[in-house]
Amino acid sequence: MSKARVERRLAAILAADVAGYSRLMGADEVGTLAALKAHRRAIVDPAIDAHKGRIVKTTGDGMLVEFASAVDAVTCAMAMQSKMTERNINAAQKITFRIGINVGEVIVDEGDIFGDGVNVAARVENECEPGGVCLSGNAFEQVRGKTSFAFEDLGERSLKNIDRPVRLYTIRTAAYSAEATAKSRVRASAPLPLPDKPSIAVLPFQNMSGDPEQEYFADGIVEDIITALSRFKSVFVIARNSSFTYKGRAVDVKQIGRELGVRYVLEGSVRKAANRVRITGQLVDTATGAHLWAERFDGGLSDIFDLQDQVTESVVGAIAPAVEKAEIERAKRKPTESLDAYTVYLRGLAKLFSFSTRQANDEALRLFKNATELDPVFSAAYGRAASCYALAKTNGWFSDTPDEIAEVTRLTQRAVELGKDDALALGASGWTLAFVVRDLEEGAALIDRALVLNSNLAEAWHFGGWAKLWLGEPEPAIERFARALRLSPLDPLATGMRSGTATAYFFLGRYDEAASWAAMALLDKWDFQPGLRIDAASNAMAGRPEQAQKAVARLRQLYPALRISSLKDVVGPYRDVEQFSRYEDALRQAGLPE
Repeated sequence: MSKARVERRLAAILAADVAGYSRLMGADEVGTLAALKAHRRAIVDPAIDAHKGRIVKTTGDGMLVEFASAVDAVTCAMAMQSKMTERNINAAQKITFRIGINVGEVIVDEGDIFGDGVNVAARVENECEPGGVCLSGNAFEQVRGKTSFAFEDLGERSLKNIDRPVRLYTIRTAAYSAEATAKSRVRASAPLPLPDKPSIAVLPFQNMSGDPEQEYFADGIVEDIITALSRFKSVFVIARNSSFTYKGRAVDVKQIGRELGVRYVLEGSVRKAANRVRITGQLVDTATGAHLWAERFDGGLSDIFDLQDQVTESVVGAIAPAVEKAEIERAKRKPTESLDAYTVYLRGLAKLFSFSTRQANDEALRLFKNATELDPVFSAAYGRAASCYALAKTNGWFSDTPDEIAEVTRLTQRAVELGKDDALALGASGWTLAFVVRDLEEGAALIDRALVLNSNLAEAWHFGGWAKLWLGEPEPAIERFARALRLSPLDPLATGMRSGTATAYFFLGRYDEAASWAAMALLDKWDFQPGLRIDAASNAMAGRPEQAQKAVARLRQLYPALRISSLKDVVGPYRDVEQFSRYEDALRQAGLPE
């Protein structure tokens, strides 16, 4: 008798389960099941569908998914973990997945899959940390050099019921805390080259006050030190949003130097007790790990700006001793004379930089406005308040009523009047004027002024990239987005920088490059509307209708009201009619309805 033919195929297998599932069920069965179902609907199933996966089977706390491509399996896993990290911030019932991936031969039987390839994936997942993604050596070889993720070799492991050692790799991610942007970021695998001038990253300082509520104060001190350092044109300073990805993590400074492309790192602590403040700082050479200096700065709370200046001068004196006195004086700028306004402003920054929810953005706006009431000449507070409206518009939380437009105009005008030498106030106001008020010329001019004042301001380069796009200048836009990404390579807003770069390449007619940048943007945030739009448009023009249609299907699922006729309401004020018409036509081809 002839044996029945067994169907075999090579596949990438993703195995996932919920960390601590038994404990969660023991504490709250109904709540855990409801939370798990909600995560499946909102995150897991859409991510698998978007990355062309097939759910083979599910168990109470896990699932087995098959992919034809290892790259698809890995990018899907990272998208899931990134969104889960963000979703868990405000969730009453937190669910954390562990994900293992293997590439191997499987046996197919009535839709199910079996065999060694599946067994290894399940055992790899067992070795994974909660919130992490682990790969077998076979899977790693298939994705090596094909993604922007950085992998850590965990060595060979003896896995249960597997008759040979299996080499494991994990993808390095940085989980942001609620106060320092809660999203998973991916690291570029190749070290960034050092700039041609002294370069530094200021890491989050430890809060030594014994009061978690004072965390915002320690973060605010670092924010101001970064701002002061960035005013020195002879120093290259990593933006706050990237340096804060290391908050709460023990990372070797040499690794930080490679990942951020800097020669020096400043780390330290802040202790606030009653009306006294102590700041300690250590300046470290990332090439050798050697400490260049370690100092302590003590004073009263009313001396806080002087203490920050002392830290800044010590750093600059160590890494760029030839800096002119005029540059040092320019860096000494008190943001406000009111300590109460300053404290409220720092609380607003903590909310703003969570980049999490509409409620957080609304609370940041309230706090910034409160700061302006406490100090009516606090230019940065006006600028940050205005930027809350721009963020709201980006996320679809802004209604464009005449009253709201009038309020945005008032805030930006006040910020500009008071902050003629405040790059933060000018940059934030310029972006908001251009995007929300649609005063593109004035907004672009303000952003340019901000860049003259502070060439290290990553967010101004980012805003400036979009302004150049709206003005019909895609090549300068690419340069500005690239500068923003170099100053802040791990920025949670890098999705916008990459989407902007994709849009610029689209307008240059380089559709394959545009599609590649759009794909990178969506790795970080796969439901980002500008990224999905340019992904659909680029693939449509590049002759890949299937990918374009999938992007539009996702757009329509997430943003059902989006139409060709409503595009102008959600995009920026594009001046080049021909360029924007081509963009509309591409989305039409991709299937976006009129």
